[in-house]
Amino acid sequence: MQSALIACPECDLLQRPTALAEHTVARCSRCFALLYQPLDDDLDRPLAFTLAACILFVISNAFPIVGLEVQGQTTSATLFGTAQALAMQNMKLLSALVFFTTILVPAVQLSAMVYLLVPLRAGRVPRRLPLAVRVLQAIRPWGMIEVFILGLLVSLVKLGAMARVVPGIGLWSFGALLFAIAAAVASFDARVIWSRYDPSLPGTDDQNRSRSSHAAAPAP
Repeated sequence: MQSALIACPECDLLQRPTALAEHTVARCSRCFALLYQPLDDDLDRPLAFTLAACILFVISNAFPIVGLEVQGQTTSATLFGTAQALAMQNMKLLSALVFFTTILVPAVQLSAMVYLLVPLRAGRVPRRLPLAVRVLQAIRPWGMIEVFILGLLVSLVKLGAMARVVPGIGLWSFGALLFAIAAAVASFDARVIWSRYDPSLPGTDDQNRSRSSHAAAPAP
């Protein structure tokens, strides 16, 4: 049986992976792009960052992100309230974009990571592991929390000349959420997840078990 091949993310050259010594990395033989590093089998670090991000995500959506004080009257808005206010001002496309990139995508991303990491840390394999990993790969480019934070800060600076801006708890937690998600994604190695997946074991995805049982035998 031939060994598995790995494609370079930059030039798509197919190469056979080899075992690596500690503190070394594998690079493409053609363009010298980073291919992979030694497998870190520790799930505690990504799980800790993911759970911290979940807590910050709940706080960010439960508390106001900013308050404006004008002539003694104070108004505040949550993250969902911001998207709702944009929709009420006939900016439905922008409202949908804010909701999708700052609420829906982080929620799906964190839910998928918790779904994968918690059972694996407990020694069990999630039934829908392949689907969860593919969802993470598909939605990762849509996470644009940093863009929202930058736009919000620019808006607050401009509003400072007209009203007193009061940063809320949601704003601080939302800023911390940006770093927590970045740390969780950086420490999350899909190779570790796939290395613990075996379609032939009980409790894994039924569809993949059925597919593997009907697969043709490899040619000699």
